[in-house]
Amino acid sequence: MSVDSQSPLTPDWQRSGYQHIWMPYTQMHTAPPPIPVVATEGVHLLLADGRKLIDGMASWWAACHGYNHPHIRKAVEEQLRIMPHVMFGGVNHEPALRLAQRLAGLTPGNLNRVFFADSGSVSVEVALKISVQYWLNRGVTGRTKFVSFQHAYHGDTSGAMSVCDPDNSMHSHFKGFLLEQYSHQIPQTREEHAAFETFLHERKSEIAGVIIEPLIQGAGGMKFHPPESVAKIHDTCRRCNVLLIADEIATGFGRTGTMFACEQADVVPDLLCVGKALTGGTLSFAATIATDDVFNAFLSDDPSHALMHGPTFMANPLACAAANASLDLFETEPRLERAVAMEAELAEMLGPCRRLAGVVDVRTKGAVGVIQVKRLHNLERLRARIVQEGIWLRPFGDMIYMTPPLSITVEQLQTLCAATVRVVREWSTWNNDGLVEQQRD
Repeated sequence: MSVDSQSPLTPDWQRSGYQHIWMPYTQMHTAPPPIPVVATEGVHLLLADGRKLIDGMASWWAACHGYNHPHIRKAVEEQLRIMPHVMFGGVNHEPALRLAQRLAGLTPGNLNRVFFADSGSVSVEVALKISVQYWLNRGVTGRTKFVSFQHAYHGDTSGAMSVCDPDNSMHSHFKGFLLEQYSHQIPQTREEHAAFETFLHERKSEIAGVIIEPLIQGAGGMKFHPPESVAKIHDTCRRCNVLLIADEIATGFGRTGTMFACEQADVVPDLLCVGKALTGGTLSFAATIATDDVFNAFLSDDPSHALMHGPTFMANPLACAAANASLDLFETEPRLERAVAMEAELAEMLGPCRRLAGVVDVRTKGAVGVIQVKRLHNLERLRARIVQEGIWLRPFGDMIYMTPPLSITVEQLQTLCAATVRVVREWSTWNNDGLVEQQRD
């Protein structure tokens, strides 16, 4: 759909440029035009027509400190003046090595070796590639498959897509193009854990690793599972001698109430993928962090044992500067404490939605709030109402969810949640023919 060229509220750049852009996750033949954002400030998006929206998404989980934090901005400006980029092949630079040392210190156990990439999907690709070569370097052949879980989402590149849910994800129609992996339900009962261990044991000779989004499965439906499940999956991988990859691209950096979600399960994965909030939402950046054992398998007199991977903008100094500044803020500002407090605040503030018709569940974990519904009807109308309330959310699937910046104040969170409850209450009375007044007891 084209933008309204006659509306005085449509900025010139959108009127002319929209005819040449391809939007993500969007059927552009039918979708309304996107909201024109001209600036960001704190937890707000500033629109071309002068309105301000509280961003309940933190730009897809990334802007954990809000927008335009002066400390991050200053660090990036200084780095831009000194050295915006240099290749990472054969040379090093201080921002990258300092960041690697800090990440090794923050992550649990002996996750000590950091491989930088330019996006979360690429960090997953690197983790898969490392896992397969790990076994080859140890003289073990045939271990080229992975186990992921139902409702999994790990990215949009081909390898990452192959470990998403093969039937219930946005990538399901790529069957035949993608590598075929194993998909299993996340075990939670004793019987399910026993079945998973049997499954893994029987196929361990062909499985290189298991990949999981610990505690929260994001784009696959905002599904939660307890730390105990992650711990038992980790133990099963150890017994079956299979690598465990923790995809913490979404859950890392405080989102679940601890710096990394796997800490709540008291596990150390073999590989840990991070991204999104790594730079505080300032620049695209990611990393795959390996244990000493995994890294040591690549040390050899044989050149072919090296990891042959290297994104052009790997360890970009600007991104490293932003990431180091973001980690400074975790040290000096109460981000983790705020995430812990937000779990209870979100539960209370979104609680009234539980009584509304069409609502299946309201759940929270750290700084994540989810309103699950039976069917997300009138989606575009719902999204328009959300913006009218002065907030920004992006409902999809069967849910209306929020992942606000960890810097959001209690008052701002109250405004965000109250507006959300109003919209959901109104939405619950809609059907395709108009309004139906109904509410659950």
